[in-house]
Amino acid sequence: MSNYADTMAPEVAKKFKYWQTRTIIASMIGYALFYFVRKNLSIAMPAMQTDLGITKTELGLFLTLHGLIYGVSKFANGFIGDRVNARYFMVSGLVLSAVCNIIFGFSSGVLALGIVWMINGWFQGMGFPPCARLMTHWIPPKELATKMSIWNTSHSIGAGLVVITCGYVVTMGWRWCFYLPAAIALTGAVALWFTMRDTPASVGLPAIRPEGVSQEEAERKDTPAEFKQFVRKKVFKNPYIWIIAIANFFVYTIRYAVLDWGPTLLSEWKGISIHHAGWMVAGFEISGIIGMLTAGWATDRFFGGRSPRVCVFCMAFATFFIFLFWALAAPPTWLATLLLMTAGFFIYGPQALIGIAAANLATKRAAATAVGFTGLFGYASTLVSGWGLGYLAGHLGWNYAIGALIGIGITGTLTFLLAWPAKADGYGSNN
Repeated sequence: MSNYADTMAPEVAKKFKYWQTRTIIASMIGYALFYFVRKNLSIAMPAMQTDLGITKTELGLFLTLHGLIYGVSKFANGFIGDRVNARYFMVSGLVLSAVCNIIFGFSSGVLALGIVWMINGWFQGMGFPPCARLMTHWIPPKELATKMSIWNTSHSIGAGLVVITCGYVVTMGWRWCFYLPAAIALTGAVALWFTMRDTPASVGLPAIRPEGVSQEEAERKDTPAEFKQFVRKKVFKNPYIWIIAIANFFVYTIRYAVLDWGPTLLSEWKGISIHHAGWMVAGFEISGIIGMLTAGWATDRFFGGRSPRVCVFCMAFATFFIFLFWALAAPPTWLATLLLMTAGFFIYGPQALIGIAAANLATKRAAATAVGFTGLFGYASTLVSGWGLGYLAGHLGWNYAIGALIGIGITGTLTFLLAWPAKADGYGSNN
């Protein structure tokens, strides 16, 4: 596959490759830092139960309300993210989220903790939309699955590093799981401000021009009315956007079940220390990095950019390995870790590819909106992965909770099958 930069004059290509690489790396680091001030709660939860007397159902409600607000925020901010400077938007969200973490660390009452974590959910929704804008403005459609899969490793890098970090600092008290990540995020926000730029035009480069689209069309700026009409056509009236959005509900239920409840589940159900449980959840994330890269490469190499087809296979295999994790009553730690990592390898394929599919189908003009829309369904999953699993585990035990995840995985696989006929992207005539 030829690189888009190869079609440019040598001096322009050199500058484009530099800024494209810089944008991908800067936004990867920036988005990983959003996880530092979001997924730190999972390690703190067992200590919070002991120190504050908070129940699993209450902690599950924290996760659910945070996730629902995050999903609504991601959707609402998708509209804004398609229209404003990505650097300003992303840095603002990261700083405000870090401030929420500092306040959370100083709080003790259940109501105060819940309100602050819900507010944090809104600011967290300012992270992905600007990244979706950046990726679709800096990467052409035929390279998006591969390059954006590389970018998507930021999810696992951030989540993996924060559970390892908090697995150590929680011994100093659960509040340090919020103070230290907040300090790291604030430092990163400063670096992000100086390293990131918005579109190619902001550094004197021509806009990305997909095949079949003129340079004038590629560089056009929609009026508010034109933008609304385009979004209505490419996002809300597109059946395949709806299908992958619904499928995203099932993907995120499984992903967040492990990420949010993993340390608690492993320590209570398998008798593993919280320190080792943190490393096991990090292993789930690390294998997810490899899974994302493999899924993105396979999409461009073997499936012509048709991401939903790869998602069918990934979801089926993820469900199978969760079944093995559940069916083996008392596996040795190494085997439990291996099964968890293999499930992570496969579940992170769809996690990455859904955003890529939505961005390509909606085109760069509405990418952030489309990704925000699929995210709305993804984070609605916290009704199940947060409160639902917390309730099941608290009243019936972890066996029933994990059994429910298997049914969710099967349903997700069948949903992805409905999107099998979808085209690779939405560029072309009547764009």
